[in-house]
Amino acid sequence: MTKGRRSDYIPRAPQNPQTDMFAKMQKIQEDMRRTQEELEQEIVDVTAAGGAITIAITGHQRVQSIKIDPSLVDPNDVGMLEDTLVAAVNEAILASQEHSAKRLEAVTGGVNIPGLM
Repeated sequence: MTKGRRSDYIPRAPQNPQTDMFAKMQKIQEDMRRTQEELEQEIVDVTAAGGAITIAITGHQRVQSIKIDPSLVDPNDVGMLEDTLVAAVNEAILASQEHSAKRLEAVTGGVNIPGLM
């Protein structure tokens, strides 16, 4: 048997863990940028007050529309409408934040990145 190199040997470039990590971070940054842009356009529809209020809100927590069932409007009890509307908007914001967090978690793989959301 002859000693020497194997005939099927293919040299690989030396791996640098720092370079690999940098490349992964760049990809995550690009994916996050793209996801943030998509979230700006994505609409979450939330119904509240037993379906009497419907709010459309973006993934960036920007309210796009509010629809109120006319039966909820009582000129003699404006305070109830105001309270219900505040609760509905807060519910919509939470739903939008949860939607955004799920989308971004898919990008980061669940890694907590400081300053993100």
